[in-house]
Amino acid sequence: MIDHIGIQVTDLDRSVAFYTQALAPLGYALVMRWQQFAGFGVAGKPDFWIGTGKPADKIHVAFRAGGRADVRAFFGAAIAAGGTDNGGPGVREVYHPNYYGAFVLDPDGHNVEAVCHDAYLG
Repeated sequence: MIDHIGIQVTDLDRSVAFYTQALAPLGYALVMRWQQFAGFGVAGKPDFWIGTGKPADKIHVAFRAGGRADVRAFFGAAIAAGGTDNGGPGVREVYHPNYYGAFVLDPDGHNVEAVCHDAYLG
């Protein structure tokens, strides 16, 4: 089980603003900011960190959503925060029949996803 992950961003303030807005529908909030790092998490425990640096490569990170509405809310919030559409909310049957996700590129081009694996109940 992964305890936390960190990625590099070129502009910490811009990325803090982006992730604060984009991750709010998933229950994530800015938990800690220290020097050139910021940690986001749920219930006071940061598990997603961003830090000022030069991103070597673009990464992909997926956040688990509580339902399809949360995936749609994430996508709307991330786009409103300045993210770039990289695949709107929808079923991705190539992964499995209940895979419902949305993809957004953050300000540095990292591929950020919200995903729900639950069966659609109407």
